[in-house]
Amino acid sequence: MFQDSIREIIFDIWPSLLICCVIIISLRITYLIKNKVKFKFYKEILMLGFIMYVIALFEVVTFQDVSWSSSNFIPFKEMLRYEFGTKLFFKNVVGNMLMFIPFGFFTSYFLKLKKFYSIFLLTLLTSITIETTQLLIGRVFDIDDIFLNIIGGLFGYFIFKIIYKIKFLKKDFIYNIIISVILVFILVYMLGALYV
Repeated sequence: MFQDSIREIIFDIWPSLLICCVIIISLRITYLIKNKVKFKFYKEILMLGFIMYVIALFEVVTFQDVSWSSSNFIPFKEMLRYEFGTKLFFKNVVGNMLMFIPFGFFTSYFLKLKKFYSIFLLTLLTSITIETTQLLIGRVFDIDDIFLNIIGGLFGYFIFKIIYKIKFLKKDFIYNIIISVILVFILVYMLGALYV
């Protein structure tokens, strides 16, 4: 289910991702060398990952076809419309939550957010901006998406908090190993999505 959506997104955004990655990586390497800043693999991958996530998020919320739906201003109307466990449930309910888990994690990591309400407000602002922009560009506004995005953002925040509190993880080489494993998993998953 998700692999079909991922395949579609990859095919749509790979040119933008490639161009942005080359520019960002070359600028970042130049900055690190010029300023003699210590290279930390996991930090560089997290920064690049956040930029790639924002590009992918932009693609999903502005260019995907939604002609089959209409705007929803009634809370929980769309969420309750889908039967639990169906393809539409996973795409529209679970998908909206999953889409914002990276937002909650990355935002909490880079801003070192300690308070629950900070990520709540940032996710709310981002989600309202996305839904309003969608309405203005001829797509649909869905208040349920805002609720689901907030839940996803909070999940990302809690994942960050759990990782941040585990003492033995506070070593660069442990973070480098974790990031390497996650990268391998993502690459295998994406290759699977492309060749299924």
